[in-house]
Amino acid sequence: MKKALLVISFGTSYPETMEKNIVACEQTLADAHPDRDAFRAFTSSMIIKKLARRDNVQINNPEQALQALLDAGYEDVLVQSLHIINGDEYEKIAREIKSFQGKFARLNIGLPLLSSYDDYQDLIAALKHQSPKLAEDERLVLMGHGATHHAFAAYACLDHMLMDQKLPMVVGAVESYPEIETVIERLHKEQVRKVYLMPLMLVAGDHATNDMASDEEDSWKTVITQAGIEAEPIVQGLGENPMIRDMFAEHLAQALAE
Repeated sequence: MKKALLVISFGTSYPETMEKNIVACEQTLADAHPDRDAFRAFTSSMIIKKLARRDNVQINNPEQALQALLDAGYEDVLVQSLHIINGDEYEKIAREIKSFQGKFARLNIGLPLLSSYDDYQDLIAALKHQSPKLAEDERLVLMGHGATHHAFAAYACLDHMLMDQKLPMVVGAVESYPEIETVIERLHKEQVRKVYLMPLMLVAGDHATNDMASDEEDSWKTVITQAGIEAEPIVQGLGENPMIRDMFAEHLAQALAE
């Protein structure tokens, strides 16, 4: 029986962060399943088109990848999502998986990073591992992507758990709650002198480079600095953290056991 491993992420058009994050995760998952041929898919059609136009690199979306595996005679397929929350992008994958059920002997999917209470605890441990050493008047500010999907509540949940554990970390989101204004209000309340900015995203791509770390007038670095707080970016995706990669590997192992 031909076996395949399909790793699906949002994608990135930044070559360096691709290697450090997506490829690193793919390698960890492939190493855990050496009996399977490994394949890649992106959910972002914008990134797929950009890579095709700029680099002449062809990457499948989830539907194309599953159809290609079916056409190639694979019968046992494991899929792992590299998304952070169970939002719109993950639901795209789930819909495609559902449409292919019954066409393979087995087709199982591993859940996104934050899918259970234990996942939040594991993520917090991984963030502590990745965080710089912080003084009493310093914080690590984590920039999540945010979502219009109801799964955006995951960011506030993580932030609440960090507060509950009295950890010097604050979570915000680019496109939903908690907004940067909410983050700054809390930093002032806690009399914070300096923050380190780090993306709460798999890759340090466009959001991390431009919305978080740039000198543009609306970047988080600029807005926080103008609020009287020193801001130092750490342009490093979660995929660079081996503990995060192990979390995805555990989710895939759980899917295999189903």
